[in-house]
Amino acid sequence: MTGRVGRLRLERRLALARHGAELLDRKQRIMADELDRLHLHAAAAREQWEEAAHAAATWLERAVALDGTAALAEARPAVAATVEVRWDVTMGVSYPAHASCAVPDGPPSGGSSALALAVRAHREALARGVAVAAAERAVRLVTAELAATRRRQHAVEDRWIPRLEEELATVRRVLEEQDLEETLRVHWAAENMERERR
Repeated sequence: MTGRVGRLRLERRLALARHGAELLDRKQRIMADELDRLHLHAAAAREQWEEAAHAAATWLERAVALDGTAALAEARPAVAATVEVRWDVTMGVSYPAHASCAVPDGPPSGGSSALALAVRAHREALARGVAVAAAERAVRLVTAELAATRRRQHAVEDRWIPRLEEELATVRRVLEEQDLEETLRVHWAAENMERERR
C-alpha cells in the first residue's frame, strides 16, 4: 500500500489496533479482578463443603452402627436430586454464578435419630458440593478467557501494531522521497524556465 490513500488506511488501521489493545487491556484488568473474587468465593465454598462432607461422613458412620446398611438403603429418595444453575456474564464471558440443589424427600424412616441426622447432613453436603462445582467451573471459565485475552493483547501489541508501524514508516519514507523529488523537479523546471527567459 503506497500513496497518500495507503498512508491514511494504514494510519486508521494503526489507530484501530491501538484502540483494540487498550480495550483488551481494560478487559484483562476487569477479568483479573473478577477472577480474584471468584477464587475467594470458590475457596469459601470448598471450605464449607469440606465441613459439610466431614459432618455427613460422621453421621453416616453413626447411622450405620446404630441402624445398619439396610435402614440406610431404605432412607434414600426414590428420585434423583436436581440442580439449577444461574449464569452471569462479565465482559462477554458466561459462567455459573449460583447453583442450588433440590433433593427430594426420602421415605419416612423408622431408624434412629442418627439416621435422620445423616440424611440431613448428606443433603447439606450435596448442596455445598454443587456450590463448589459451580464456583470452580466459574474460575476455570474466567481463567481460560483471561488467558485468551492476554494472548490476543500480546498478539496485537507485539505483532500487529509493530507491523503496521513499520508499514506506515515505509509508506511515509516513500511519500517523503516522492515529495522531495517533486520539489526538486519543480525547482529544476523553474530554474530552466528562468534560464530560457534570459
